[in-house]
Amino acid sequence: MSPVPRIFDRRTVRQRRDRAAARAEGVADMFGDFAARLIERLDDTTRRFSRALDLGGRGVVARQLRAREIAVVAGDLSARMAALSGAPALALDEEFLPFAPASFDLVIAPLALHWVNDLPGALIQIRRALAPGGLFLASLPLLGTLAELRAALLDAEAELSGGAAARVSPFPDLRDCAGLLQRAGFHLPVADSEEISVLYAEPAALLRDLRDAGESNALAARSRRIPPRALFPAALAALPRVNGRIKVTIRLAVLTGWAPD
Repeated sequence: MSPVPRIFDRRTVRQRRDRAAARAEGVADMFGDFAARLIERLDDTTRRFSRALDLGGRGVVARQLRAREIAVVAGDLSARMAALSGAPALALDEEFLPFAPASFDLVIAPLALHWVNDLPGALIQIRRALAPGGLFLASLPLLGTLAELRAALLDAEAELSGGAAARVSPFPDLRDCAGLLQRAGFHLPVADSEEISVLYAEPAALLRDLRDAGESNALAARSRRIPPRALFPAALAALPRVNGRIKVTIRLAVLTGWAPD
């Protein structure tokens, strides 16, 4: 087998999420909205669930599932982030899930799998952790997410230093997502998309939200050099505006798949 490409520095991902756990309340409303869009998909099925695994829900998803009287185990690469969901919660690696087959009838991964190097392998393990007929729901940022910020950073850094480093993660295309589910052995795989525009009155608040969500740059090939001091102010100033507020786009893939029954 070919080795899995190391796109992301998983140690850095964990460290960023450890630090973000102390500030997660600052982005709880936004993340809660993203999570609710995913959990509402449960209303589209008559199936009732009793045992759920919440992967990376930052405390928000577990509360919403327990409100539906579903027992929840929460897991996160960061022990501190997992603890936000309340017990039972554990630190885990999404690429090496520590659960027996058929442990859950529902697995929800809201914006939690885009820092995984071996995404096909993680999906296979999730499918194995599901009982026959169990449901997998996930959201992933798609190609086009933060496109405005990516372009502004590239242009500003090229202007300031004559080159540019990768500072925004690569994201998958929607057409690849359903194929990943099918490859992992899910039945009835579906991938659809939602596009959300987020407006900020204060440009620097965008960078704070990314930091507070643990979503700062964790690319394995990221530059370790200190960026030019003028880089981020210049990039933020170049972002498009709507009624005086800067605008960034978030494109989400919503993935649905069933474990073979």
